[in-house]
Amino acid sequence: MSWLDSALLAGAILCALAAMAGRTGRPARACAVLVLLAAGCVLQVVAEGWYWQFVPVYALILLAALRMARGARRTRWQESLVCAGLLGGAGVLAASWVFLPVPGLPAPHGPYAVGTQVFRWVDATRPEPATRAPGDRRNLVVQAWYPAAHGAGGVHAAYIDGLGRLPDAVAGMPGAVLAHYDRIDTHGIQRAPVAADRRTWPVVLFSPGYGASRAFYTTLVSDLASRGFVVLAVDHPFEASVTQLADGRLATPVERFAANDPDRLDYMRQRLEVRTADLRAVLDRLAHPDGLGSLAGRLDLARIAAVGHSFGGAASVAIASTDERVRAAVNLDGTLYGTLAERQLDRPFLLIESDRGETRHSALYLQGNRRLIAHLQSAGFRYQIAQANHYSFTDVPLLLSPPARWLLAKVMGGARGPAETVHASVDLLAAFLQGRPADLQAVAGRYRRIEGGPAGPSG
Repeated sequence: MSWLDSALLAGAILCALAAMAGRTGRPARACAVLVLLAAGCVLQVVAEGWYWQFVPVYALILLAALRMARGARRTRWQESLVCAGLLGGAGVLAASWVFLPVPGLPAPHGPYAVGTQVFRWVDATRPEPATRAPGDRRNLVVQAWYPAAHGAGGVHAAYIDGLGRLPDAVAGMPGAVLAHYDRIDTHGIQRAPVAADRRTWPVVLFSPGYGASRAFYTTLVSDLASRGFVVLAVDHPFEASVTQLADGRLATPVERFAANDPDRLDYMRQRLEVRTADLRAVLDRLAHPDGLGSLAGRLDLARIAAVGHSFGGAASVAIASTDERVRAAVNLDGTLYGTLAERQLDRPFLLIESDRGETRHSALYLQGNRRLIAHLQSAGFRYQIAQANHYSFTDVPLLLSPPARWLLAKVMGGARGPAETVHASVDLLAAFLQGRPADLQAVAGRYRRIEGGPAGPSG
């Protein structure tokens, strides 16, 4: 929140409490305070736009004014009505602030500033399976996050695609909740110059969880970029909650479940094939630098790793096991589908898990990752982060108010919180991707209750 938002919220609550207690002070002073708050409301709407979350704040100020008003005597029922309104307004205020109007994201911890730019390509060789329209071709939507030149300045990138014309629901949240997400500081400067410390930078191909937008991993990917990696965060159109295509259209999820596939395993296997093809097409694009803007010639194509969360973790294993250009794979809490568990991965692999007791991983998850690790033909590592749940790797908990976040942690786990979980995960990722496996144990040791180590036949 801005300082103005915070001041209005605090002022409204204090005035309401004073009005209910009957401690209004001198009428002239109370009137001046209310006029000042009313002016603040007008200034907020003019300067920042209208927040639906602030409707209870405006109502509290109005009711406090009625309660503080002097003059005509009110009957007891009128007093009760105003007090009930104040209490109701306070309750609605608490409920409306489950989702913050403008969430704050933790700043990256690495030594570099972060630049970002979005690429929207069309793969002319692949039809779009979601629309079944003969002329539609598969879109590739990629946001690059990269080390930027020291002191780089400019406008921060928008948090999510489609702001200003979002659908009614985005990943289960009302679209109105995201109305002011253009004001989120993503810590990524649009089209900032690439850092000149080295000629080329290692590449991370990142795939989100099922149905998730790349936006929900902004904290993770921006932090990784600040450590010296070019992270290519891929949106998978018509599966991601919302993404903008090359022609400007917004693509939202299209799901077709078969009646004879009650566990949706065949459906997920099909989606995995589409995702793997998306990642392979992105790799093909990297060989043609003409479409990479300022990143042209700045990517170390001999050092490409695939990283993904949840279903994206399965996609990272899939692309690493079938494409020689990918030299390492990382799975963040992902269940493996199809034949992935039986593949003999011959490149370094890292599995980072949330707390198994809190996430309650399925048998398919546990057995699949166990078999994959048993079949490894290269170095493998496995770490579990205690008091982290499946969503702790994402920004999603950060979109909630602190009380709502605390309550959710009591119900679903994740008391460690997303900020510490992501920071620890990126520390582990950086050591692994920089080819410093010996440092992984030291990194884990810096945090409370992160357990694990080498895994696989040699671990």
